[in-house]
Amino acid sequence: MTLFQIVVLAVAGFAAGTVNAVAGGGTFITFAALVVSGLPTLDANATSAVALTPANLASVAAYRSEVRTYHREMIPFAIIGLIGGGAGALLLIGLGDSGFRPLVPWLLLLATLLFAFSSQIRAFVEPWSRGQHAGARIAAYGFMMLVAIYGGFFGAGTGIMMLAALAILESGNFHKANATKIVVAFLIQIMSAALLIAGGLVHWPHALVTIAASAIGGYYGVSLARRVPEKIIRAVVVAIGAGLTVVFFVRT
Repeated sequence: MTLFQIVVLAVAGFAAGTVNAVAGGGTFITFAALVVSGLPTLDANATSAVALTPANLASVAAYRSEVRTYHREMIPFAIIGLIGGGAGALLLIGLGDSGFRPLVPWLLLLATLLFAFSSQIRAFVEPWSRGQHAGARIAAYGFMMLVAIYGGFFGAGTGIMMLAALAILESGNFHKANATKIVVAFLIQIMSAALLIAGGLVHWPHALVTIAASAIGGYYGVSLARRVPEKIIRAVVVAIGAGLTVVFFVRT
């Protein structure tokens, strides 16, 4: 690795850790930085996924009280996360870089739209969280599996889609839903990371620099979260996602 690559990944990792601590969306930053540092899009996606996995463990620890309280009820979602995360990673490996590269701008566009309209998504599902609608609950479980597969495949915006499904399944219990989301997202990443590592797609020098920088960013991001409104951070994430979407559409 060159000094330029180290600096780019360190800055990106720190920024991603900070953004994830506030509003999510760090994947945009690390993925772009890894591509700039010279990795193929497939390897950049895999390395980014592995690099950001340790930071999610800290989030699980932060919700340890809810995890202890609701761990039995989280089991079905955990199984969905493990199966879906593994399926998404295998799909990614099977596609290869030539198959994944044309999908990148569309995936970035989808994730950007999810972040841009996250409030509207929450408002849309909110009425369904007030009652026990059997059809909606069945659809929500199916949607959770699709989200888990997407999470193992790419990941950006997974939390927003998962919370939408959990808002229905958990009948408006936000803290329970958020704790479940964090646990399931971590399990999706663990399963995906294991398969991506086994597939030889992870570039460890790049990953280690990003891991260290994102951990520092995540730590200091908590204090930033207390001072900067989430709307501002989310607007920055949307702007970054929109810019990357345009760039990758032009490049493809």
